[in-house]
Amino acid sequence: MSDDTPRPDDESSTEGAAGPDDRSGSSGNPAEPEAPASAVAVDEVEDEEVRAARERERQQVTVELGATIGQRFIQAVTGKSLAVTLLSIFSALAIGAFIIAFSDEPTREALAYFTARPSDTFVAAWAAISGAYLSMFRGAFAGAGPISETLVAATPLILTGLAVAVPLRTGLFNIGGEGQMVAGGTVAGFLGFWLVGLPFVLHLPLALLAGALAGALYGWIPGILKARTGAHEVISTIMLNNIALLVLTFALSTELFRREDRVDPISKSIQDSAMLPQFAQGFRVNVGLLLALALAAAIFWMMERSTVGFELNAVGLNPNAAATAGMSPGRSIVTAMTTGGMLAGVAGATVVLGVQGRITDGFSAGLGFEGITVALLGRGGVGGTVAAGLLFGAMRSGGRLMQAETGIALDLVLVLQGLIIVFIAAPGLVRAIYRIKTDGLAGQISKG
Repeated sequence: MSDDTPRPDDESSTEGAAGPDDRSGSSGNPAEPEAPASAVAVDEVEDEEVRAARERERQQVTVELGATIGQRFIQAVTGKSLAVTLLSIFSALAIGAFIIAFSDEPTREALAYFTARPSDTFVAAWAAISGAYLSMFRGAFAGAGPISETLVAATPLILTGLAVAVPLRTGLFNIGGEGQMVAGGTVAGFLGFWLVGLPFVLHLPLALLAGALAGALYGWIPGILKARTGAHEVISTIMLNNIALLVLTFALSTELFRREDRVDPISKSIQDSAMLPQFAQGFRVNVGLLLALALAAAIFWMMERSTVGFELNAVGLNPNAAATAGMSPGRSIVTAMTTGGMLAGVAGATVVLGVQGRITDGFSAGLGFEGITVALLGRGGVGGTVAAGLLFGAMRSGGRLMQAETGIALDLVLVLQGLIIVFIAAPGLVRAIYRIKTDGLAGQISKG
């Protein structure tokens, strides 16, 4: 008698012999459609790109943790991409070169017969461009005198740049650097000539402290208005700029300020005991530079290492999240604006007590507004702002010699500064022009 009951081996073999239609029919459920090969390939490519991006991020973090002093310096100076920053400056100089060439009379004359002798046009253009930029370089760095003038011009720019950078990290736009600088310089200068008979160790620190407090107060006003009433800091600081300039003009017309033997708006001379000491006889660079660098170091510590700086950065990134975490956005706003005003006030004090020796109408010379471009070029970082201040100081100092030797207007310096900011504000444009690849996940996302 044979056993007709199927064994498990026979069952498995029977299933294996069945075709796909038999299997789908026996299960009672329709078979799931297989994914197209192209979709699978796309998913694999995307997964590979994400893994590669994460690996690059991991390597970047490793480099940052084990970075050398030079790498850390570059990161502190630029804040983001050194290549983009340098190429932005190069692009501005390239466009400036075209402006110089087409404003040069011999170059325009050579263009009249360009098709006959094109070399004459290029030779004339190169002579104009190289002469202008060489004069600017020599006026900024060729010798102790030009270097001294570069540092003199850079000192207030560093401070006014920081006066914008600190509120910028908190999500605020401090356009009141000009008024805060005027307030600080006016008060510091007043104590500099009004107090007589004080020793140097008391007179100079007192005048500097008064200038810092005046600037801080002038920055506190828009800060408290923003925190308590929501008044936009841009509007309030613009109005306060005008008020400060008009009050200075009025003060210089009074007998309390105006010099006795002058009818033009010039104050009495600052006492020697309130003047910032110069580093060497015959050079205008003074201790104000060391003061600016010391304040920059203090601001760096505050923003990167202290609890106050952590709160300022957190409020700037997301004020609602910061408030949920127990921080006070209003207090951070007031702190940032007051700190910015203090820095701008010290800038005004260094100009009056270190360079001019008296208060004049318009002694700020737009340095407060120029601090905005310095902070933007420095990307809101302390190191970047200091470097940008030195760069703009060199351009200011070298521009004077360029104008004297080549006849090119000093306004070219302002054009170059504006172009640098345009390229810095559009890093995507710089990367597209010079075909720089974007690292990290952001680059992958931007590519779609």
